[in-house]
Order: sequence, then structure tokens, then C-alpha cells
Amino acid sequence: MATIPDAYLSLSDDEARERILKAKEKLGKQLLILGHHYQRPEVVAIADRRGDSFGLSREAAASDARFIVFCGVHFMAESADILTSEKQIVIHPNLNAGCPLADFAPLDQVEPMWERLVDVLGPGRVTPVTYVNSYAELKAFCGRNGGAACTSSNAHKAFQWALERTEKLFFFPDENLGRNTVKRLGRQGLKVAVWDPALPDGGLTVSQMLETDVFLWKGHCHVHTWFRPEHVRKVRELDPQAIVIVHPECHEEVVDLADHAGSTEFILKFVRSAPAGAHIAIGTEVNMVKRLAMEFPDKRIYPLARSLCPNMFKISLQSVAWVLENLGEVNVVKVPEPVRSQARVALDRMLQLAA
Repeated sequence: MATIPDAYLSLSDDEARERILKAKEKLGKQLLILGHHYQRPEVVAIADRRGDSFGLSREAAASDARFIVFCGVHFMAESADILTSEKQIVIHPNLNAGCPLADFAPLDQVEPMWERLVDVLGPGRVTPVTYVNSYAELKAFCGRNGGAACTSSNAHKAFQWALERTEKLFFFPDENLGRNTVKRLGRQGLKVAVWDPALPDGGLTVSQMLETDVFLWKGHCHVHTWFRPEHVRKVRELDPQAIVIVHPECHEEVVDLADHAGSTEFILKFVRSAPAGAHIAIGTEVNMVKRLAMEFPDKRIYPLARSLCPNMFKISLQSVAWVLENLGEVNVVKVPEPVRSQARVALDRMLQLAA
């Protein structure tokens, strides 16, 4: 793994920005810079497209650019590589920018669990679905076992699809998104159980496995589990006009207390369409909330509580300048076969479910 040289680390933001703009001008349509909503404001400012992980995956898939620089966390660059052609090169400014949520479900834990569950249930009775916030190996696992990937915006469609094709569903790696999605389905009587990989058989008895309809892997996003019910209650007390909107990776109790819950793209659209003077408290990554407050000064927008993603913060103007001036030589993200083609199956199903 290449390390950004000191010569780039010592650049001021203005110097790095100037060098990025020169590289963009020189490369023209050969280059596409994607910036996730949670990136620092100065990084989003130099991106050609901004969005959530799903939206940016679609941008990558639709692009003809030869070089795609993905300013987000590592699994996002993996998804972009899987969805683009062999002729395109995906680059990540800082390969150390991982995702703790994705880390909750490594393949060496998932596969033995799956084999045990199939032993108990019998083949063909459960469909695996992974949140797009996961590594390529887990997406490939779902692809080769008849499953799919999903986003926070189409998880309910993926759950419905899975439960229509088999009796049971196993969802990775975010327990909270899973719980909130089951509730959104509105199907009474679905039995949900958490599979804890730290415990033998996930902490479940054979009878519990047989009775369960939806298995949820025990994992969470530390950014969104920071928000607590008391934060919502405090906002209600201090600002009775406030509309509280949160991401569905938050605890179920927080989502229940909020006025709305949705993906980062949903939050953006909600803020954009809200009337002037609206008070909106948002439970998601603070860089996005701060940027929305700047972009919509006619509305009172503020964080439900301050929660920063330190991995998103690892992408800087200096790291972007480095990869642009060494294009194709450093931090190239290449998912190997057969993981690439198997993960592509899961991601294609995700895109079809969003249609």
C-alpha cells in the first residue's frame, strides 16, 4: 500500500486545490471525481458528482471516463470497480479509509455461519442480502448464493424480494438497518433474530433457527449509533418547531421518535424541498449536515448531535492531488476474479431493485 509522500502532505489546501484543478483541466472527460456526501466540504467542492454510495455507484456505472477517483471509503471504490468496464481505472485517494461497519462481517466468519445454517434449515430456504456498505467478498458471497446487495433506500424492496423467493432472509452487516427495514415492510408476525458471530451458532438454538424468518448479523455503524433517544427529546424540548430526520442505520428507538428516516439522498431531497424558515434537525454524519446548512441558509438546519466519520475524513485535498498527479500508478482499486463477477451479480440485482 503506497503512502502519500511528505511533499504532498506539506501542501496547503489552496496549493493542493490549484494542482487538482490543473489536473482536471488537462484530463477533461477522461476523469471523473466522485464525492460522497460525508466528505469534507473542500473535497466535495472539487468533485464532479456528489451523492450517497448508491447514487455514486450508478454514476460510475454510467460513466465513460477512463479514470474514476472515488472520494469515499474503500468499499465504495470496490463497487465502482465492479460496475465499470475493464478499460476503466478506479482510484481511491486513501486506501486506509475503511469502514468499521463493513469490518463487522468478514467472509471467514460469514461462510462457516452459512454452512451451519444450511445444515440446520436445509438448502434453498434462506436468501442472503448484504447492505452495499460491505466489502466485495461479502457481495460476492451473496451473488453466488442467489442473493443481492441493497442500499438504505431500497432495502425494503430487497427484503420483499428475498422473502418472496425463499422462506427466510439473512441480512448483513447492519442490525439497525435490518430492524428498521423489517418494520417498514409492515408484515405482521415476521420473527427476527440477531446472529452474533462471537457466540456459537450465533447465540441461537436449533429451534430458534427453524422459527426465525429474518436473521440479522450483529453489526452497526458507529457514526449513526451515536444518536440516542435523548438527543431527539432534547431537540423537541429546545426547538418545538423542529422536524427530526435520521438515517435508518440509527437505533430503532431513534427512528421511531424521529419524524422521518431515509438515506442520505432522501435527507438531501427533504431539505431541498422544505419551505423557507423550516427547522430541521438531522441525525447523520456532521459534514453533510454542516454543508446543507451552508447551502440552504433560509432554513435552520443543524445536527441532532455531532457525529463525525473519521474514515471519510481521511480523504483530503492533498491525497486527491497525489493520486491525480500519479494517475494509475498509486491506489488503483482492482477487485480480482471470481470475486468481481460474483459481486457484480449482487450489485446488478441491487440496481434492478432500484429501477
